[in-house]
Amino acid sequence: MSAEPAAYTDILYTERPDGVAFITINRPDRYNAFRGRTVEELIDAFQRAGWNRDVGVIVLSGAGDKAFCTGGDQGAHDGQYDGRGTIGLPIEELQALIRDVPKPVIARVQGFAIGGGNVLATLCDLTIASERAQFGQVGPKVGSVDPGFGTAYLARVVGEKKAREIWYLCRRYTADEAERMGLANCVVPHDELDAEVDRWCAEIMEKSPTALSIAKRSFNADSENIRGIGSLGMQALSLYYDTDESKEGGKAFREKRKPDFRRRG
Repeated sequence: MSAEPAAYTDILYTERPDGVAFITINRPDRYNAFRGRTVEELIDAFQRAGWNRDVGVIVLSGAGDKAFCTGGDQGAHDGQYDGRGTIGLPIEELQALIRDVPKPVIARVQGFAIGGGNVLATLCDLTIASERAQFGQVGPKVGSVDPGFGTAYLARVVGEKKAREIWYLCRRYTADEAERMGLANCVVPHDELDAEVDRWCAEIMEKSPTALSIAKRSFNADSENIRGIGSLGMQALSLYYDTDESKEGGKAFREKRKPDFRRRG
C-alpha cells in the first residue's frame, strides 16, 4: 500500500516546516483502536516520514481527548483480524518500523494507552503524557497477548516484576505511575501537552541527525533479539486466536460481559 496523505481514512499525516512529522490515529469513535487498514496506513506514514531527510522527529498521537490508542479493534477481531499478516494484522511490521526509522519517535499520550496502544507507546523512543493519560494491558482479559516487544521489551523498560504485574493483572496505571516506572518520560498538565511535545521536538531538532540515528541503532541492537522472539510468538498467537478460549474473550468484550475462559465443554 502506498497512499497519499489525502487518501488516508484511518490516520492523519502532517509534516511541519520545523521538521516534525505528526502521525495521528484518527478513529476517536473507536478510542483510536486499530484495524488492518489502520496499521497499513501507519506503516505507510512511518515509511514516508522515516526516510524523509527534511523530517527530524516523528510524533505519534491519537485524535481527540479520550485515547492515544486502545490496541486492536475488537469489532474487526473474531479469531484473526481483518487484514494481512500472521494474525490478520501487520502489527509486527509497524512495531519494527518504529524502531527502524533513523530518527526519534515521540508518543504523545493524552488519554488511554491500553493494550496494543500501550505497546506502541512503549516502543516509541520517548513518551510524553498528559496528567489524564492512563496506561495498561488488557490482553489476557480479551483473549490476546503481545508475545514479543509488548512483553519482553516492556520488561526492559519497567523491570521484570512490574512487566509481569502489568500483563498478569491487567490493571490501569495513572500517568504519574507510568512516569515512576519508566513507561513515560514526562507528565504535564493536559492543556500543556502540545507545548511540551513542541519543546522536546525543538531540542531534538538542534541535535546532529546522524548522531541521533547512530544512538538509536545502538540502543536497538541490545534488544534486537526480541524481534525474533516476537516472530515466533505471533505464530503461536495466530493458533491461539483460532481457539474457543481466545474467541470467548472477544465475544465477551463485544457483549459487555465478563468472559468465562475456564469453561469446559
